Amino acid sequence: MKGFTMHDSTARMITPATELGSAPCFRTEIDLDTGHGDVVAATLRISSLGVHEARIDGQPVGDDVLSPGWSSYEHRLRYLSHDVTGLLTAGSVLTVQVGNGWYRGRLGFMGGRAFYGDRLGVIADLEIRFADGHRQVVVTDESWTAGGSDVIADDLYDGQTIDARRRTTAPGWSLPVRVLDFDRRRLTPYIGPAVTRQDLVAPSKVWESPTGRILIDFGQNLVGWVRFTTTGPAGSEVRLRHAEVLEAGELGVRPLRDAQATDRFIRSGGVDFFEPTMTFHGFRYVEVTGLSLAEADQLEAVVVHSQLRRTGEFACSDELLNQLHRNVVWSTKGNFLDLPTDCPQRNERLGWTGDLAVFAPSAAYLFDVEAFLADWLADLAAEQQAADGLVPFVIPDILKFQPHPPEFPDPDSTAFWSDAAVWVPWTLWEAYGSRDLLERQYPSMAAHVRRVRTLLSPSGVWDGSFQFGDWLDPDAPPDAPAKAKADPGVVATAAYYRSLTTAAATAALLGFAEDAAEFGALAERTRAAFHAEYVAADGTIRSDCTTVYTLAIVFGLLSTAAADSAGQRLAALVAASGYRVSTGFAGTPYITEALTRTGHLEDAYRLLTERSCPSWLYPVTMGATTIWERWDSMLPDGSVNPGEMTSFNHYALGAVADWMHRTVGGIAPLSPGYARVSIAPRPGGALTWCRSSLETRHGRIEVSWTLTGGTLKVTATLPPGVTGLLSLTGHPPVELTEGTHHWPA
Repeated sequence: MKGFTMHDSTARMITPATELGSAPCFRTEIDLDTGHGDVVAATLRISSLGVHEARIDGQPVGDDVLSPGWSSYEHRLRYLSHDVTGLLTAGSVLTVQVGNGWYRGRLGFMGGRAFYGDRLGVIADLEIRFADGHRQVVVTDESWTAGGSDVIADDLYDGQTIDARRRTTAPGWSLPVRVLDFDRRRLTPYIGPAVTRQDLVAPSKVWESPTGRILIDFGQNLVGWVRFTTTGPAGSEVRLRHAEVLEAGELGVRPLRDAQATDRFIRSGGVDFFEPTMTFHGFRYVEVTGLSLAEADQLEAVVVHSQLRRTGEFACSDELLNQLHRNVVWSTKGNFLDLPTDCPQRNERLGWTGDLAVFAPSAAYLFDVEAFLADWLADLAAEQQAADGLVPFVIPDILKFQPHPPEFPDPDSTAFWSDAAVWVPWTLWEAYGSRDLLERQYPSMAAHVRRVRTLLSPSGVWDGSFQFGDWLDPDAPPDAPAKAKADPGVVATAAYYRSLTTAAATAALLGFAEDAAEFGALAERTRAAFHAEYVAADGTIRSDCTTVYTLAIVFGLLSTAAADSAGQRLAALVAASGYRVSTGFAGTPYITEALTRTGHLEDAYRLLTERSCPSWLYPVTMGATTIWERWDSMLPDGSVNPGEMTSFNHYALGAVADWMHRTVGGIAPLSPGYARVSIAPRPGGALTWCRSSLETRHGRIEVSWTLTGGTLKVTATLPPGVTGLLSLTGHPPVELTEGTHHWPA
């Protein structure tokens, strides 16, 4: 069956001839060709307009949920291939239930639904091979039938309603279907992994709130849903409302904005099992109506995200830092649900490009995200091409269908956000060494830097178009997160320089010499313009705040001497802030690295380990189990930030994990894919030990160190074929080969 794709199939996209509401079911009987021996192989290829669940004789065809996920549907609709050989028997029945999902459900924070289409549909191809070589194909066409289901409402933001009475009384699957006009060339196999159930979490506490409502604490802010078995009178209802926090002892739903995040289950009168698999929620707490305290204690939370293999580990002697790292891991899980989103709970859940641009290095250490992000980058390239080189704020670009936010002008390329087109592919190259991915994304990378060139001012800096800038600077007003201390032109021009140097390196690597020269020359002109426009004679950078010095240092805009001077100013500003965070979205991922590069390691540690607000550890001291969107998403008195935009599960500010992996743990690539590795731990602060490890394409790398009475001991293990360089402060570098090494030897 290799080589056959859905492009070759005669399958048609079908929909109920009559609108059936939420989650209709499709059905066909499989009449196996006789006289050809046993079935030796059977593959079901399937996709849908909406999210689907396929079953053969009631058994799921795979472990996936919420398939085919959310891609740029106008350009790419993904399909899955399932080996169903063991499920087929003579007279088997194939059924597919299709819910609204991203295709027809609510999307975005500006309101609206069904932006891609108003009809749900399924397209499937079942290829069966027999012992004698005979091939039989069953496809979706007008011979299928449709009917209603027990799902009477489903929406990703608002939740799902299941009426168990309809499991026996719903109309039979005898209604006709019709064919939808659909171009099969949009079908593409998944590049990345499907979404699956990952874990089960039991309640850690069940109690009654001050108003008498039953509340459940699952002990962890997670993404997924709750499932349970219940009995009760027919027609009686169980209602579950989900939220990330409590406020004044009750469920804190204000951060959800108008997302209802409520599942309803109507009993049949017998024993009913409920699992709402056509929605998902970001939550730690659940408010329960219709169950007793004892019954509520039996509920279990199902953790759902894309099937990603954990690759990187980190632990140290500071338990608060360990919890911070665990929070980064959980925020990655919760927001890597089919695509990298900003948040998983409110009426948004969009693939913001800027969040991933800064977080990709941390993600690529924690999990094997190569295929996952390659899939998303394919959507980015498709959306960008359709927009004449513009990389949208979000991928897939749902905002183009919605009223434009009044606080933003018409969008064009935007620093950090649009730079994801360049930064993310290069991050994956460094992490995994996949030249194929760079080759696929290179046209997108080149198109981005060329488009921004048209947006530069006559002086050569990028200061004439809208910028998010140093978004969520802690000194910005809660209702004006773009009003940062850092000059937006400084931020944008620095980011553009980084994209140019990266695009030039990519072009050279791939053999595009003319492009490499073009981008390299433009980078030098941009660097010169940055100095002329923004750097004063005494080395002060315009707006004189931590973010501008951070970016100039880390992105390589300064000479060695100038970088040292900028580092001194940066360290002074950090000290003046009381080692509380003073950077926003742009500066935060890189400030500890800037301090480290310029000889201020202890300042970096003091900044990382500060506990007062704003800081990385303040949320940890407040009981956070994921990374917050704002430094003060919850105020010290336990109330929620008054701003309209407040999430308790955003990974962007957790990008400091990359510095923890490289500098505290000491593991960084010296060549793509870690074929050659840097072992360079830099102990500091009050830490006395650290352990880190990374599963690379070449095998497992391990580094551990202890610091006792001023004596440092390091152990490093490299897999076969990998070489490394041990670099410790005050000592000459040591070449390492495969195996385990101890220092001092």
